[in-house]
Amino acid sequence: MEQITFGKTGLLVSRTSFGCIPIQRISYEESTAILRYAYENGVNMYDTANSYTTSEDRLGTAFHDIRDKVVLCTKSSASTPDGHMETLENSLRKLRTDYVDVYQFHNPGFMPRPGGDDGLYDYLKKAQTQGKVRFIGISAHKLDMAREAVESGLYDVLQFPFSYLSTDDELALTELCRTHNVGILGMKALCGGILTNAKAAFAFLRQYENIVPIWGIQKMSELEEILAYEKNPPTLDHVLQKEIDKDRVELQGSFCRACGYCLPCPANIPIPMAARMTFLMGRSLKEKFMTPEWQTDMRRIDDCTSCGNCITHCPYELNTPELLKLHQADYFKELENA
Repeated sequence: MEQITFGKTGLLVSRTSFGCIPIQRISYEESTAILRYAYENGVNMYDTANSYTTSEDRLGTAFHDIRDKVVLCTKSSASTPDGHMETLENSLRKLRTDYVDVYQFHNPGFMPRPGGDDGLYDYLKKAQTQGKVRFIGISAHKLDMAREAVESGLYDVLQFPFSYLSTDDELALTELCRTHNVGILGMKALCGGILTNAKAAFAFLRQYENIVPIWGIQKMSELEEILAYEKNPPTLDHVLQKEIDKDRVELQGSFCRACGYCLPCPANIPIPMAARMTFLMGRSLKEKFMTPEWQTDMRRIDDCTSCGNCITHCPYELNTPELLKLHQADYFKELENA
């Protein structure tokens, strides 16, 4: 497994990191087996968050006996120092450790700074002096926030969406991070499952030597695919580039990345899936989305009250109600033609 020095942290990390959102959906036995297999095959970096239900606990279960062999990254969206203290202690307990390697502000609405009235950054510095946090990071979905964080010199790690649908301005962050010696965790490599060509995604991101992509893994077969690419990295040839160009034409722009910040929806609409249903049906087995349960979920779009919650919380500033209506219409048209 190829490794790189992770920015100013000095950590030697695998160029593939393990995203721990999906392991919430499987049994503890399965998640432990997959996590240990990843470690045995060279993956030493794992990203989670306090809000990912049982994810941290599963990491603690899998790695408590080899804690010093893995790099654990977690996040908190708490809005007060006391909130961060509570979530950090909660994370340490679940992870079965007394320190977190990289502790990140989880997509905050502003960039925490030393001396701020919010007290957030000062709390994390205190936690760092106590040995509970080794390095401070920030996850962001907005380009301006990401640039501000990198240029501030306050953060050791930036987590930001990187994929072959990223704009040139977004990809320019890689050079900015290199200049400021900030480690990069690249989330949304497959755009929340919209991109289905993992080989093309892997080859594209491997061009950027300082990006450590986070691959969200739920099945052993998914892990084995990524490990196979690590052993024999695919070249971004004309065949893969053609696939990338096709996806860029279809997807680049106003599409839901399934980040979930729009939730909970007052009308119980499963927005991260419903707002991109047409793409999901066109890129996987459409039958799994034609069940009575999914039909009921898609009809919930009629219950939208236009409260604006999804619009104000969307990092990509999408007109989510409009997207929902468009995908609902296409969904039921597809259903009629099936």
